[in-house]
Amino acid sequence: MNWWSSNRLRLIQNNLREIDADMNVDLLMKELQEFQANVLMMNAGGIFAFYPSALEHQYVTPYLQNDLLQEAVSKTHEHGMKFIARFDFSKAHESLFETHPEWFYRDRNGQEVNYYGIVHTCLNGEYQQEKSIETITEVLEKYPVDGIFFNMFGYQHWDYSGNHYGPCYCNSCRRRFQEICGAELLDYTGPEHELHRAYLHFQEVTSRAILDNIVDRVKSRWPDVAISTYHPHRVDIIRKESNTSLTRSLPLWLYSASENVASVVSSWDDKWVSNCSINAIDLTYRFTGVSPYETEVRLYQNIANGSGLDFCIIGAFEGYPDRKNFGAAQDIFRYHAAHEHIYGNLASMAEVILIKPKAAEAGTEYLGLFKMLKEAHVLFDVIVEDQITAMAHKLAAVKVIILPGLQRPQANTKETLSELLKQGVALLATGNALREDADALSEWFGAVHTGNTDMLPSAYLHVADADRFPSLKDREWITVSGGFAHVQFDPSRVECSMPYIEPASFGPPERAYGHQVGDSYGLGISTPATGGTAAYYTWNPGVLYYKHGFEDHKHAVLDILARLTGENVVKNDLPASTELFLNRTEQGHVLVQLLNLSGFNGTTYMEAIPIYNRTIEVRDIGVPVRAYSLCSTETLPIQVEGNNVRLSIPSLKRYEAIVIEMDHGPKKEVT
Repeated sequence: MNWWSSNRLRLIQNNLREIDADMNVDLLMKELQEFQANVLMMNAGGIFAFYPSALEHQYVTPYLQNDLLQEAVSKTHEHGMKFIARFDFSKAHESLFETHPEWFYRDRNGQEVNYYGIVHTCLNGEYQQEKSIETITEVLEKYPVDGIFFNMFGYQHWDYSGNHYGPCYCNSCRRRFQEICGAELLDYTGPEHELHRAYLHFQEVTSRAILDNIVDRVKSRWPDVAISTYHPHRVDIIRKESNTSLTRSLPLWLYSASENVASVVSSWDDKWVSNCSINAIDLTYRFTGVSPYETEVRLYQNIANGSGLDFCIIGAFEGYPDRKNFGAAQDIFRYHAAHEHIYGNLASMAEVILIKPKAAEAGTEYLGLFKMLKEAHVLFDVIVEDQITAMAHKLAAVKVIILPGLQRPQANTKETLSELLKQGVALLATGNALREDADALSEWFGAVHTGNTDMLPSAYLHVADADRFPSLKDREWITVSGGFAHVQFDPSRVECSMPYIEPASFGPPERAYGHQVGDSYGLGISTPATGGTAAYYTWNPGVLYYKHGFEDHKHAVLDILARLTGENVVKNDLPASTELFLNRTEQGHVLVQLLNLSGFNGTTYMEAIPIYNRTIEVRDIGVPVRAYSLCSTETLPIQVEGNNVRLSIPSLKRYEAIVIEMDHGPKKEVT
């Protein structure tokens, strides 16, 4: 087993500035002990080297007096921790541009991007292709680091101020694009261009190729060194970030860490995820942190979803002007250290899997569905689209697979989903899914796409069927806007629902009438000839719920999902603002985790509002012996009725973790 395979990282990243080269390492070690951290990530090379490099292309920070990297690695190991060396090859000092301009990014006009003396490099240039590996090799030969991490890996089209420059058109990129795509890169102008799909393919092929080169060279000599970056190809630890930006459009995404971790832990059996809670509120304001309550939410979401802990600040702790988040982070790090035997290898008890689509335009539909499932306390996992076939064994274990906006799945993906449907796993598709795959749309959903409508205001869907939509009682129409797919369903095997009510005049009030029921439907529930059940939404409930938050759109999906799943493993009376997690531990017990997300008003994270006297009922988990809280160590009352175990929760502040200890011996009576 590799050192990272325990999945119990408590990682602190000190993102060093060049002036931090003379930092007090002993003081840093004391700070790390306050967190009970077991991994330190710190700068090694790339933009600046924090060690005396002998390489001509590696610019060393002029503030380096001694060998900071050597001292940091040595003292980290003395304190029983691991050290991950951070590299950033996306940019380099302007002195290198003067001697090797061919290594660097060029916009359409042939201009470089020089950001205050730091110049953007190109993934296909010699600096990233070869010189970066020379730097990595120099560090690994001189220092016994335990892992390497690459910041800003891939293609960077923006600078730190948010200025957009578009693709790189340097000679190296043009040559590689011609080789891979058979086209001239200069013809490509952006996402709306006909070459956009080819450009995305080019990015993926070249990114994977450079990772292959790095992994082959590193692992051939240092197999026990963990490799980490944001791209999943062949890395050991996939890095994610929960961060904020002052220019990011609303709504704020409450489930950042949950989604980041969940989208990795079920998608690969041989990779781990470390989701970094970025302390700063923005790149432009690195010395002021987000609310401590937001830091709490992120870190608890990390461990609840099956990851370790990861926290980052700029520079050293010494002299950092905002220490308000440190106490909250330290408390959670210490909690994890005390109970790490419980975490790290939690087994899923999910009944639903939500597919994370590859198409960027389907992202909002996916996030809206993620939010719906969280608020309804549905037990679900996330698998990324490209891993559907590899994770078929996990998909076969659930009742429903949700496909938000899945457009043109690969042949093996279609074959896998067809087989799962035959085995009785239901499919539920939303967001105009499979619009580009007529065969799958017809085979699974009995549907033929006949056109789209970018609807005018005042279109509706008719939901008066109380049997199908019990949560929408007394509401006959629900709003629908955005793209609506006109679909012809096969009447021999599809039950049609949600008739489309065409737009009509909505003003002045005297003219607000004239709606007519059209020929299209918002939902078809199919029973394919090969077996199974498949529900198809011709519109975008996820997008609408993400943007507007009207519960109509949530209920329109969850009522149908409930029919497909049948009786749930877990029932509860928790508020929608509580995240619920249910997993098996390595010891065979059941871990219930609750995260109270109240106190969030849409833009501000505040202290959670405590809730009291709630119950959770779990079905078919075995014979419990007792239940106890990891947070308070108190024993909690449970009741057993047949196959049901009812757990009483006296109170919930921010976070609670409860172990239901199971009897693995002969069955005995529980009182």
